[in-house]
Amino acid sequence: MAASEACDSPTEAPQTAAEEEETKTFKDLGVTDVLCEACDQLGWAKPTKIQIEAIPLALQGRDIIGLAETGSGKTGAFALPILNALLETPQRLFALVLTPTRELAFQISEQFEALGSSIGVQCAVIVGGIDSMSQSLALAKKPHIVIATPGRLIDHLENTKGFNLRALKYLVMDEADRILNMDFETEVDKILKVIPRDRRTFLFSATMTKKVQKLQRAALKNPVKCAVSSKYQTVEKLQQYYLFIPSKFKDTYLVYILNELAGNSFMIFCSTCNNTQRTALLLRNLGFTAIPLHGQMSQSKRLGSLNKFKAKARSILLATDVASRGLDIPHVDVVVNFDIPTHSKDYIHRVGRTARAGRSGKAITFVTQYDVELFQRIEHLIGKKLPVFPTQDDEVMMLTERVTEAQRFARMELREHGEKKKRKREDAGDNDDTEGAIGVRNKVAGGKMKKRKGR
Repeated sequence: MAASEACDSPTEAPQTAAEEEETKTFKDLGVTDVLCEACDQLGWAKPTKIQIEAIPLALQGRDIIGLAETGSGKTGAFALPILNALLETPQRLFALVLTPTRELAFQISEQFEALGSSIGVQCAVIVGGIDSMSQSLALAKKPHIVIATPGRLIDHLENTKGFNLRALKYLVMDEADRILNMDFETEVDKILKVIPRDRRTFLFSATMTKKVQKLQRAALKNPVKCAVSSKYQTVEKLQQYYLFIPSKFKDTYLVYILNELAGNSFMIFCSTCNNTQRTALLLRNLGFTAIPLHGQMSQSKRLGSLNKFKAKARSILLATDVASRGLDIPHVDVVVNFDIPTHSKDYIHRVGRTARAGRSGKAITFVTQYDVELFQRIEHLIGKKLPVFPTQDDEVMMLTERVTEAQRFARMELREHGEKKKRKREDAGDNDDTEGAIGVRNKVAGGKMKKRKGR
């Protein structure tokens, strides 16, 4: 097996000197004129560090392992070489991009389409939670680039007639560590078996783990390592703080921070879908424009939530770790870790949602009496001691009464919602966003149920 005989230790790419970096343009890196124009139209003035290192090597046809912090332009680093090669030898089903989350797949597809709009690139996004019939039709048209989450792709490889990846030339794994951490290992193995050995493989990740190293041996031939950050890094312009508080006052402190930093847009990370939903209801009851995003919402609702937040129709997005990877929302000013992440590497990804592409941002982590050890691990990982976020405790305590009342309402709404979901399980309507008044919806739902019984 030629792939596993590949040399285990990837060659390091030479670090480019700072002076060179200033003058480099996409043309200098060897990107064709058409794509250089596309970059100009997207407002990419000059390539980022990872692009300067990865693109020339990729154009030479080498396999690449790219390590760079989030928000460093990784998508461009693999999209440009692929489109460049596609222009030279046009063919269908040319490249496959694997991503861990559905939202990231849509975002990568948008970038490919934007970059390749002038050359007519067709992309298909193959992810769970969406009707597979329409995806089969998209695959039957044989797009140039398939962007997929591993599970649904296997499904199509096994069940969609006439769809195979035998002619594939490029395989990209974005956020490779997360793909493997989500126990997609068996799926990835299956995919590697059905695609040609003779291909180029790019592995991109913000953090390098043992599993990624194992995968590198199996999937890459003589790879070059482009590391822009070998240490686990958070961006320079990110101001990081922590708050040490009793866990029963978490909600109150959250409301206080949202009031203190009003006018900014927030991303608040919770550990469970249930807590995300509860906190969203709580903030809504207090008059904040909050919107949830988690794995128990249907795919259309998830994209809806994301788009509302991107369009600034909502200023607060509450999310589970579904949204912690790779999502590029330019205007996130503050990230709040409402529940501390259990894997300290996830901290880097979460706070990487703010301070992107040279902008500044804040990250505040809530540390309760139960989270001290986890917090110390995070400090150890990023090699920094974080300062305390300044609060006025007496002002916080004045909010307690209102927050307690809102908590009660939120609990009631969650309970109602849970019961309604049980009732409606046989009914196909999925009702998992808390948009609009629940009361109105009850009436409508009631009407539906009565009609059904009447028939």
